[in-house]
Amino acid sequence: MAVKRSILWIVTTQWRGQAWGGAGDPNASTPVLDGLAREGINYRQATTPHPFGPFARAAMLTGVPCPANGVRDYYDPLPAHARTIAHAMREQSYRTAFFGKWHLAPRERNAPLVGEEHARQTVPPGHRGGFDFWEGFESGFQLNDPWLHGTRLPEPSRFHGYQSDVVMVRAGDWLTQQAGPWFAVVSVEPPHPPYDAPVPEGTPKLPPDELQLAANVPLEAEERARRELGGYYAHIAATDRAIGELVARLPDSVTIAVTSVHGDMHGSHGLFRKGWPHEESIRVPLVVRGAPHGKAGTISDKPVSLLDLFAMTEAWAEESPWNCPRDRAPISMPSVVDLPDQCDRIWSGWRSADRKEITLPSEEIWPVD
Repeated sequence: MAVKRSILWIVTTQWRGQAWGGAGDPNASTPVLDGLAREGINYRQATTPHPFGPFARAAMLTGVPCPANGVRDYYDPLPAHARTIAHAMREQSYRTAFFGKWHLAPRERNAPLVGEEHARQTVPPGHRGGFDFWEGFESGFQLNDPWLHGTRLPEPSRFHGYQSDVVMVRAGDWLTQQAGPWFAVVSVEPPHPPYDAPVPEGTPKLPPDELQLAANVPLEAEERARRELGGYYAHIAATDRAIGELVARLPDSVTIAVTSVHGDMHGSHGLFRKGWPHEESIRVPLVVRGAPHGKAGTISDKPVSLLDLFAMTEAWAEESPWNCPRDRAPISMPSVVDLPDQCDRIWSGWRSADRKEITLPSEEIWPVD
């Protein structure tokens, strides 16, 4: 019997699909992701099913959109009984592991979303998605010196360093000790705000006045966009480097998927942050290296969704090719998230490779480009 391949998902936060070298962004320094795309498949029209963190994470892990997977509201936890990709892969004799940002545990509505209190919140074992090994944090947006807890850390412990480095080094330490096969998710917050958080020394960082803005950023949004994008691209560069250091420790036989749970508007259409039914919010990078029967350097314009990662991974484990089953991908915001700059209404629609418009319940038409 052939040895099953190990499979890794690397999941970032707020890294929009336009913001890397393979998408032609002149501001981005992403040699690692560019290289993985040359060696694998670039799904350049990939979208999130829900352009907001917990919704997208729940859908990605279960292969079921919100609210059908049990997550309707921003504060809803992933139900403890939910069937996730960890359960499916264990049934195929994989050892499963999760590292980093979770953002799907029960939490208080009135507790601060940003800061050490949230970063130190303990995720109960019954709410860790069925993974055999789990080490991470709920959230908190501590891009430096993160707090981790889990299988080998019963109490939250602080680790010095840039979050992407810390999480990927600890994931690599565990993964390289496994005999295999294993399936793992490595999840980090960067390039999520705070965009002015420090990055490791030597990280490329463009001055705001040297950034090239998209044509759809109006004059009134330009100053803020430039101020935030300088830090944003620095966090992208730092995280790209951290990804490269993890990938370098793994055998070439490992199938690796790199993506993000959603994007960020960064001033396009005069809007900021996520949740909006526009390209900058819904389109995400999705690069896969080492997919069975995949041809190096392939560019796909199929309307692939993060919902598809579940079925993709099952196919990879069986050494089977995966073909996009749809001609359009569902996208929606299941509820309004009452936070600054975020989308102010519920909406739903479809995204196709030729970027059709999204129809909202209010019967407005919001174009996605």
